[in-house]
This record gives sequence, structure tokens and C-alpha cells, in this order.
Amino acid sequence: MPKTVKLTTVVSTKGQIVLPATIRKQHHWDPGTRLIVEETGEGVLLKEQPLFESSMISDVFGMLKYTDEPKTLEEMDAAITAQARLRHAGN
Repeated sequence: MPKTVKLTTVVSTKGQIVLPATIRKQHHWDPGTRLIVEETGEGVLLKEQPLFESSMISDVFGMLKYTDEPKTLEEMDAAITAQARLRHAGN
């Protein structure tokens, strides 16, 4: 059974730590990655900070509500064709 290697690091005089490269690569934590530091009963937990705040689907898609009758495929195709003609006409 292979023996697991314990990785160690040292706290700098400024109170900073450097995570071992193998850990950073394994989690894809490139320079500039923001981490959330959580103190737990077992120690300290590092988690990658999400790029966006969590939201509900109704918050995100609520602005896309369409209350009229659904468009037919022919109507959608005609609208796309008309917009393409406008964009490419005369330019």
C-alpha cells in the first residue's frame, strides 16, 4: 500500500501561506483565483469563490416571460430573414 505524502508549507512573516503547486494544479487554482476561507471544527477549509452570486431560475429567466401567443416557426424565420436583410442592406 503506497504511503501518502504529507504536504507542508510555512506561514511567512506577513502571515501569508503558499499552497503547494500540486494542490493548486489539482484544483485549477491559477494566480488570481479568489478563495473563501472557512474555519471549521477540524481546521481551515479553502473553497473557490463563485464567479457569480447564486440566484433563482425565476430571477434570471423572469425577464424573458412572453405573455402573447407563441410565434410560429414561419414567423420566427421571417423575423430572422428581415433582420438579416436590414443588417446587410447597403453596407
